[in-house]
Amino acid sequence: MSKFHSNFIFIICIGLLIFSCANRGTPSGGPKDETAPKIVSSSPENFSTDFNGKEIKIYFDEFVKIKNLQRQLIISPPMDPIPEITPLGSASKYITIKIHDTLLSNTTYAFNFGNSITDNNEENPYSYYKFVFSTGSYIDSLSVKGQILDASLRKPEDFVSVRLYEIDSTFNDSIVYKKLPKYVTNTLDSTTTFNLENIKAGQYMLIALKDANEDNKFQQKTDKIAFHKEYVNVPTDSSFTLKLFKEENDFEIIRPRLVSGEKIAFGYQGDYTNTKIQLASKAPEKFNFRITKDPKTDSLNYWFKPRLKNRDSLVFKVKNKEYSEDFTVKISDQPRDSLIMESNPRGTLNFNDDFQISANIPFSKFNRKKLTILDKDSSEVDYKVKLDTLNNSYTFKFDKTESNTYYVQALPNAFVDFFGNKNDTLNYRLTTKTFADYGNVRVTLYNAKYPLIAQLTDKEGNVISELYSRKQEPLDFRHLKPSTYYLRVIFDANKNKKYDSGNYLKKIQPERVSHYTEAIEVRANWDPIIDFTLLD
Repeated sequence: MSKFHSNFIFIICIGLLIFSCANRGTPSGGPKDETAPKIVSSSPENFSTDFNGKEIKIYFDEFVKIKNLQRQLIISPPMDPIPEITPLGSASKYITIKIHDTLLSNTTYAFNFGNSITDNNEENPYSYYKFVFSTGSYIDSLSVKGQILDASLRKPEDFVSVRLYEIDSTFNDSIVYKKLPKYVTNTLDSTTTFNLENIKAGQYMLIALKDANEDNKFQQKTDKIAFHKEYVNVPTDSSFTLKLFKEENDFEIIRPRLVSGEKIAFGYQGDYTNTKIQLASKAPEKFNFRITKDPKTDSLNYWFKPRLKNRDSLVFKVKNKEYSEDFTVKISDQPRDSLIMESNPRGTLNFNDDFQISANIPFSKFNRKKLTILDKDSSEVDYKVKLDTLNNSYTFKFDKTESNTYYVQALPNAFVDFFGNKNDTLNYRLTTKTFADYGNVRVTLYNAKYPLIAQLTDKEGNVISELYSRKQEPLDFRHLKPSTYYLRVIFDANKNKKYDSGNYLKKIQPERVSHYTEAIEVRANWDPIIDFTLLD
């Protein structure tokens, strides 16, 4: 064989080898498994009666695992201690439930697994599987159904617990703080409706709970609650609507303490607006004090002078409506805070905004002659000024025009604080845009009850702009930044110009809130008109 032929055959072999390697790949595994696992059998059988065992086994046709059991599993009536369910963190062809609680006689129990059971490979869920048994001779088959709303938000949160408390000789309203309900279900993460099943006939209190700590008991500080005002008589064909609300915390003072020289912080929870802090200790003749709201924490700051020597503590009495409590606060020589002043807004000034100057130490004096406002033409701008003593801020109101620049200058000693500190020269520069840079929204309400509060919010429910109305009239939201807004209307039943939440123990429902169903797109130089018919 010639050298040419030998080389040619060699090249052909190498080429075939490369082609073979290039086409070598992972064999196809076929179509993706999208089939949920199936139950083969259970011991005892589902919907068994006269149950007196301590263990349940549920067998599947493939390996399964359990996910998010703490959130997904609902046992009704609840068991204490909770059953031991395996496997957790591994795969198995069966699920074991070991019961440690003493079961009630003649009672139907239901294990609602939600979406916690999945196959091992693709995690296809066996959705809403429920295992039911009775310790009596029959399965209770009555039900209570309804929907969950949020009193102030467009839609409720996920995983809302719905509960029935039996009205018997042990029942009282405080049971929601202390005990587990007779029956319970969960809205999970895919629906706002509920259906409590396998209930026996009787009279019940119906509530819903967004249980932030997942401890199965109502905690005012963290949880949202909803309740049906009348007791529910089962059987019933009615569908119930429950509105979740966050109660305003009962007022309470928390650990008052000296935080700097002549400044005592009274931490609080609840509504602070009617709080009175009175010094019960003997005070010198020229004793003076001021109270301000801390802008960053839930604290009321009590400022006093002069510095009290030869004292190691002060006694205070704090009152707020029905609340009254005495406190002893230790005091010592500590350095005072340095004066820090801030302005708001900064840079761009909306036509709806007023200019504010605030400080960390209470203001004592303001010299109007030492503060001037000039526009871009150096013309002096007239202004009105108002002091908010609680929030310790001066508000400067003046007329604003389009595409203008305003220069605010405060000369030294324009502001004097509680301890005699004075400002250095302060300079602020503010600009306005054109009216065409903003949008306006006109809202016309139908079937409305007055007075009411109309609010535009962002998608999280934070209020961007609001209007108060006592009569039928167009509501004009002006100079809005281009964005997406949501409209809600609050019926101000007690005419106090603010939204009032409910109270479970006092059986007060939250003030009625109506939500416009569509988002409102606001663009620059665009004026949408919204017609909103409120439902009864």
